[in-house]
Order: sequence, then structure tokens, then C-alpha cells
Amino acid sequence: MQHPIPLARHRRSGDDGGLAAVSNAMTRHCSFIIPVLNEAPHIASVLQTLAERFPEAQRIVVDGGSTDATVAQALPHCTQLLLGARGRAAQMNLGARVASGDYLLFLHADSVPDFDMQQLTACLHGRPQWGFCRLRLSGRQPVFRLLEWAINRRSSLSGIGTGDQMLLLRRDVFERNQGFATLPLMEDVELCARLRQQARPRVLPLTVETSSRRWEQRGVARTVLQMWALRLGFALGVAPAHLSRAYYGRQL
Repeated sequence: MQHPIPLARHRRSGDDGGLAAVSNAMTRHCSFIIPVLNEAPHIASVLQTLAERFPEAQRIVVDGGSTDATVAQALPHCTQLLLGARGRAAQMNLGARVASGDYLLFLHADSVPDFDMQQLTACLHGRPQWGFCRLRLSGRQPVFRLLEWAINRRSSLSGIGTGDQMLLLRRDVFERNQGFATLPLMEDVELCARLRQQARPRVLPLTVETSSRRWEQRGVARTVLQMWALRLGFALGVAPAHLSRAYYGRQL
């Protein structure tokens, strides 16, 4: 059963200046949707950063059955907390259903936008249908600079972004496309492939920093090869359930 838990929205008062007023008006129409599962170590800091940089935007956290302190850590810092069925696609769809923003910003729990509301407002000029940001990995080794260059180049040329890059969609576009397909893996790639047939994405000249823990824990070469294999399998029609088991293993 899915339980929305509304929290009071925190607003700033006394903002001065035309540009700030326009930016605040825009971010009030933006909803961050963050699916989480056992993200207690860093979810609070992510939400605090969002609150500082986008004080008027919704921060919707959708928990998929965490067994750690994720809910307790997120509750004081989000504007709404939802408890839903496990599965990133289902969690994001649930968050979108309760979001009030004109733009839906889907963000992974280990990713943080490296920009603020005024920069985002400037990039949303002209009301693009959908898009995503550039990626920066948190690791400091030179190999991560090469990886992020390759990921950004690939996504820019292919028009396919991932959740690590903060997918953003106008609400009407998301609803017209009936949201994310309920896949256990590659739900972001599948949605981008559908959207790409309707309009090219706007690749924002803004960066989102995402954790490099996946590469650090599994090894860079192994992780890159695994991701290539998963994408190839998905393109060739391998069932997403099989790909998910290959990726997550016993974590499911």
C-alpha cells in the first residue's frame, strides 16, 4: 500500500529583485522526485543541499521499503515523503502523481545538482519538453574524468540520458507518455528512447555530481563492461528482469 506523508512547505519571505522573483516563481513549479532504498548515509545531505539551492521547489522522497534509517533521515528535510512498492520506476511514477510542479526533476539519491535555481530557470527558458544535465563523478582519480567525458558525449549524441543526469520533463509530456514503464532496470533509457522520437532533449549546460561508489566498489573496467553489456542486451530485446538479476545479483 502506498502512503503519502505530506509535510509543511518551507518558504522564504522578503525576496527582493525582479530576477529573484522570477526564479522563485519558476522553482515553485519544479518538483524534485527522489526514489530511495536504504540511502540513510547521505539522503539528508542531498535534501539539505536541494533546500539551500532550490528553496521553493518540492522535494518528494519515495521510499521503496528501506530497512535502514532512510525514512527517519529524509523526513525532516523533504516536503513530502511517500512509502511505495519497491522498484525505481514505480517509485518515480508515484512521486510524479502527487507532484504539483510544471517540471518534474527525477534525481537519484546519490546525485546532487551543482547549480542553483537561477541557473536552472535560465536553462528552462522556452519551456523545453524534456532534457537532462551533464554528469560529473565524485571520484578524484583521472579515470573518472575520462568516464564522465565519455558518458556526456554518448548521451549528447544519442539523446539518451540516465537518472544520474537528472532527467527533467514537463508534466504534460510525462503524463502524455504515461510515465516510466514498470521495468526493473533501464526504465530511464526506455523513457528517453520514447521521448527522443517526439523531440530532441535539451542537454542542459549544468552538471549533476553523482557518486562514483559503483565504479569504486566493483572496479572501473568491470563496471564499464557490465554497463555496455546491459545496454546491448536491452537493445537486443533481452528481458529486463534477466538484466536486473545480472546487475543486482543477490541484492534483489
